[in-house]
Amino acid sequence: MAQIQVSNLTFSYEGSSDTIFDQMSFTIDTDWKLGLIGRNGKGKTTFLNLLLGRYEYTGTIHTSTIFDYFPYQIPETWRSKCGAELLTCMKPDCEQWRVLCELDKLETDAGILYQPFETLSCGERTKLMLAVLFSGENDFLLIDEPTNHLDQCAREHVKQYLHNKKSYILVSHDRDLLDACIDHVLVLNRQTIEVQNGNFSSWWENRRRKDAFSLAENEKHKKEIGKLKKASGRVRQWADRSERTKIGFDPVKEPDRPKNTRAYIGAKTKKMQSRVKQMEERIDREIEEKEGLLQDIENPVDLKLFALPHHKEVLLTVKDYEMTYLSAKVPVFQNLNLELCQGERVFLHGKNGCGKSSLIQAVLRAAFLTENVSRGMCKDSFVESGLLKTASGLKISYVNQDTSFLRGSIQQFCAQRGFNESLFCSLCRQLDLDRAQFSKNIEEFSEGQKKKVLIAASLLTPAHLYIWDEPLNYMDVFSRMQIEKLILAYKPTMLVVEHDVRFGERIATRVVNMEH
Repeated sequence: MAQIQVSNLTFSYEGSSDTIFDQMSFTIDTDWKLGLIGRNGKGKTTFLNLLLGRYEYTGTIHTSTIFDYFPYQIPETWRSKCGAELLTCMKPDCEQWRVLCELDKLETDAGILYQPFETLSCGERTKLMLAVLFSGENDFLLIDEPTNHLDQCAREHVKQYLHNKKSYILVSHDRDLLDACIDHVLVLNRQTIEVQNGNFSSWWENRRRKDAFSLAENEKHKKEIGKLKKASGRVRQWADRSERTKIGFDPVKEPDRPKNTRAYIGAKTKKMQSRVKQMEERIDREIEEKEGLLQDIENPVDLKLFALPHHKEVLLTVKDYEMTYLSAKVPVFQNLNLELCQGERVFLHGKNGCGKSSLIQAVLRAAFLTENVSRGMCKDSFVESGLLKTASGLKISYVNQDTSFLRGSIQQFCAQRGFNESLFCSLCRQLDLDRAQFSKNIEEFSEGQKKKVLIAASLLTPAHLYIWDEPLNYMDVFSRMQIEKLILAYKPTMLVVEHDVRFGERIATRVVNMEH
């Protein structure tokens, strides 16, 4: 069993004042199935790149292990190649029969190995790259967000596949996947690093208990500090009064007073001052311990949204609806019936390509939100039949699954959308975006941070209906829980596409299967 020993690892990006890692030390066994957990922007992907030797750093990473990374970066010029050709380019020493065996374990047709990569679905691309990844021998694998953009069925295949493997680090914010696949966690906390045995749920339960204990201890320290400060103040007053009596002593006017009184008072004052100093030192220790208790506490702020009531009970009606792309011979879906009432949170379910996002675009168009319609969905790109009707005057707040259009500064983003910049930044801070991000252009943000920008924009938009298309991709687990709490508190009307099982179980009032 080999180990990866990290000692005093320190790293920051060139030209940046932000230190990503500062004197970080821990040890990993290479037969573990390790889940890497942390807030967006804490350096999870950066750490994987450091293991791969892509950046310079100080400190040491000692190991004899060979690493391989998912997802493979496929150049645009290679995307027309089939999987077998890509395999030859990416891993010339990999034997094709091994890849075929791994595809079988993923319950995937071996034929995808001989199709152009650019024609494959998101799920097929993920499975192909995982099959190539695990076909190597004696590699410790670094797997970064394998279930993003995958439907629930594909996620289940990936989950079962990884469950039966070992020797990897898995970066994911999918709680269901982490629980099923990992046996250790490496957590990048706010100030510290921790390595722990178990899956996500066991770590989270331990974390809740630890945080509760820390908060209780913090309250004890606060009370103790208050008592010590009061006592210190009283002793200091006594010492000052004693010192004044010493200074005011006149042996001529007070002949009956013993001559050693001045010395006695001086000794008493010195003793009191010593007590004050001891108390102040204890106060300092209590404060230091108190601050140490809360350095890693996750205490998300309760979010708000501005849901509007509508004069109609039914906000969306879809009856016998069918959509067919002009370039396709068969409908993407047909005979779809849906009625969305106020207070409902309807989740659209189905495989990638079944038309979930297309339906959302049609709803946005019906509500005359043409500025939100994705490129490629021009008004005559599809033929529709049946009824799709939105309530009159319906205001919609929309989160796009795509973040590639985000450009420019936060100031420019707010100006374009008519947001109060101070209010928007405050909301972003509540979603744990660091203040340092506000001086950067949004295209420099991580994918999870970009999603938080879109979520913040949606929450600031007063609306009758919230339409969110895969809002949680790349978003950390703490923010997911924070958003769950928000929705359960405000109960807005929602139409959602999201494949996070835990999120759907807690939030959805109804699930509509688009595959029928």
